[in-house]
Amino acid sequence: MKKDNQNNAGVGFAARTDETEARNQFAVELSETTKLVLPMVLTQVGQIAMMTTDLAFIGRIDAEAVAAAALASRVYLISFTVSVGLLGAIVPLAAQAFAADNLVVVRRALRMGLWAALMLSFPIVALSLRGEQILLLLGQVPDTARLAQQYLFGLAWGVAPALSFLAIRSFMIAVNRPEPVLCITLAAIPLNALLAYLLIYGKLGLPRLELFGAGLATTLVNCATFLAALWCALMHRPFRDYQAFVHLWRFDWPMMRQLIAIGTPVSIASLMSSGLTSAATMLAGMISTSVLAAHQIAVQVAGTLFTIPFGVSMAAAVRVGHAVGRKDGPGVKRAGLVAMLFGIVITAILTLATIAARFEIAEVFLGGSVFRSDATVGLAAKLVLVGAGFFMTDAVQSIAVGSLSGLKDTRVPLLFAGIAYWLIGFSLSYVLSLKIGLGAVGIWIGLSIGKAVYAGLLVLRFELLASRFV
Repeated sequence: MKKDNQNNAGVGFAARTDETEARNQFAVELSETTKLVLPMVLTQVGQIAMMTTDLAFIGRIDAEAVAAAALASRVYLISFTVSVGLLGAIVPLAAQAFAADNLVVVRRALRMGLWAALMLSFPIVALSLRGEQILLLLGQVPDTARLAQQYLFGLAWGVAPALSFLAIRSFMIAVNRPEPVLCITLAAIPLNALLAYLLIYGKLGLPRLELFGAGLATTLVNCATFLAALWCALMHRPFRDYQAFVHLWRFDWPMMRQLIAIGTPVSIASLMSSGLTSAATMLAGMISTSVLAAHQIAVQVAGTLFTIPFGVSMAAAVRVGHAVGRKDGPGVKRAGLVAMLFGIVITAILTLATIAARFEIAEVFLGGSVFRSDATVGLAAKLVLVGAGFFMTDAVQSIAVGSLSGLKDTRVPLLFAGIAYWLIGFSLSYVLSLKIGLGAVGIWIGLSIGKAVYAGLLVLRFELLASRFV
């Protein structure tokens, strides 16, 4: 009997030890994830701050300039989104290699990322320089298309440095050093504001360039951020110890194939998501102009809240990639689940705050707009409330995509995106809004259900692959 008691005590002690070790590992993972998330989220906020500054300066020209800038941004961002997805493949490739102490593959991933940035910039520049013709073909007003082309003339020349900066940023994130990117972005905010002010309005003896000046300011800032990131990667420790730019001129086709295989599905899924948002906006416009205005407020709120899960998603890709590189099976699942829980908690807090302030948010967005009315403010507030489920599931799907990217799994999520976004989400939005008569509320119910299905499929996919890895 005494021996049995000793055995039971030993089993109990082992169980408590395992439980304590699991808690410690969870705490360590949460700490490491937080260290990555904060700089990346602040970097995204910095990017939004620069865009907001540009819009504020452009808005002081006239309303037609704002419309032209919006059209120009659509031409520019559609092609830019494809490139960002492809360059994002650097993160899982470099993260896995870094954790496995294979710096050769880390260098190869960065080198081919810079090659990809250069090659992708050519078609984007070509499209930008033909922006006016593209907009005319799409039925836009000639005067607005002409103004949009002026903006694109200024933007086009900053594409290559902007994409190259993204490649170096992905490399720095993959090796657990995102801080330089944050510092560069924070420094770029006042520089962007100063250049935009001087070039748009023609201050300090400079010519008044208006929309062309706004685009040119962005190009100059893109060049400055790229050069600063390049200097850090070449001269600043620990990056210079990695010798990241050795044999930069060599083209590595096997590594380029991996970038294309991993990044292309991500790019297509991003286009599907953007296309869904555009299609939903068209549905809102078919109902009424005031409904469209209220719908756009909810879209803007969703885009703002998305900055948090986007940063967590990149952190998840890095942490999962590191666990894969270490061949740490339990660590793979732990990294993904910790990132999801972290993102869900933060997004839930922000969503509750947004719901509480939904009427005030609608008032701020509408302000002195011609669409300002109690009915439109009320509808916008209602859409923010209905969209709460969308905000939460959007966070989950984003982080799950990042976790799967850390496993280099991007093709199946693309299939899930097609099913959830279009077969389910858009179909329900169309039926509920126009056929059943729920209007804009029906649009957001459909979008929320589509996002929920996508998030659920991705979480199940990650659980399956992580369990197999274990």
